[in-house]
Amino acid sequence: MGKLANRRITLNPFQTIVLGFAGVILIGALILMLPISSKSGTVTPFIDALFTSTTSVCVTGLVVHDTATYWSLFGQIVILILIQIGGLGVITVASSFVVLAGKKIGLMQRSTMQEAVAAPKMGGIVRLSGFVIKTTFIVEFIGAVAMAPVFCSDFGFWQGAWMSIFHSVSAFCNAGIDLMGVSGEYSSLTTYVGNPLINIIVMLLIIIGGIGFLTWEDIYTNRHHIKRYRMQSKVILLTTALLILIPAIYLYFCEFTGVPVGERILSSFFQSVTPRTAGFNTVDLTLISGAGQAIIIVLMLIGGSPGSTAGGMKTTTFAVLMANAFSVFKRKEDAQLLKRRIDGAVIRNAATILVMYISLFFIGALIISRIEDLPLGACLFETASAIGTVGLSLGITPELGAVSQLILIILMFFGRVGGLTLIYAALSGVNQNLSKLPQEKIMIG
Repeated sequence: MGKLANRRITLNPFQTIVLGFAGVILIGALILMLPISSKSGTVTPFIDALFTSTTSVCVTGLVVHDTATYWSLFGQIVILILIQIGGLGVITVASSFVVLAGKKIGLMQRSTMQEAVAAPKMGGIVRLSGFVIKTTFIVEFIGAVAMAPVFCSDFGFWQGAWMSIFHSVSAFCNAGIDLMGVSGEYSSLTTYVGNPLINIIVMLLIIIGGIGFLTWEDIYTNRHHIKRYRMQSKVILLTTALLILIPAIYLYFCEFTGVPVGERILSSFFQSVTPRTAGFNTVDLTLISGAGQAIIIVLMLIGGSPGSTAGGMKTTTFAVLMANAFSVFKRKEDAQLLKRRIDGAVIRNAATILVMYISLFFIGALIISRIEDLPLGACLFETASAIGTVGLSLGITPELGAVSQLILIILMFFGRVGGLTLIYAALSGVNQNLSKLPQEKIMIG
């Protein structure tokens, strides 16, 4: 008995990441329940506080209460801290405090940090984490300063400065939570649809936050020498560019006709950038056609890039699946990307992630549609937004019941932590069976 009592429970990196995110969400929810967190000075129901904490830590942006009008300044500060922690990653933030305290980081901690930022190797992981923290604060500071003239002019110096900081962090962390409710509840950035400065700065912050920490390092180290970049960085940059340009062209010619050219260009590009996975919007999404909403759903499911502040299946997953499809079409034995062969295990992981995301997104929507008696299309949009940690909404989230909110909470957590991370955390103690069963062919297609 004494030996069993003295045994220490050892968590693997995947379990540490999952429990880390869950712990921060729970603490955030308890703080947001306090009367000081709401403008009315009343206790916020636990399910509402949990939803808000989850959407902040998972940098999603779906809300059940308008952030500007419901939460006090204290509550907004708590939400901003949760967004920052969620965007950088719980493990990265915790490791930074350990380093600042002058303590050494052990092998297990380094392994966890490697998984948290999706680094290819453990070597240099502490230096990479330091680079991530410094770059994050520098970019967010520049973004806040750039937006300050507009917000300070519209809301006064102090409120404008706070809004600049809040929206810069929210955009960079791909959260999409805003304080624009003072101009109309749940209005997001629709009042700035024709403002080039706000549109461009927010889009740049979203893109920079969404391409991934390793891609930043590649750009910082190799500058304009693109040939020296990792293949992953090249795939991310190329896929990101295509996923912005192609939907923007469709939106420009098919959705935003009848508005001035300048505003039309800004609206098209903004609504192409934000679904992956920021959640801000400058136009009323309910006015977009069914085809346009379907494109946005696909973009939300794809999301950003590995090791970034964004969620979703990731651009690399999409690129690998497309490369594998083209290899089948061309009857090639191996999938290829940028003249490099892709490992079969990577393709299997990508296919698994696709199946998990599609299944959860669709099943969640079916349940919510049935419970709430809402159109399936609107529910699919909300569940795609949740699992892709986007935050775009057709306006039904604030009206959902507790069960439907809980479904969205689960999808947001799944989307931020990652499906494979959750599975590896749950099945870490299962012994691998190295034996192979007899093989038999099955016809498909």
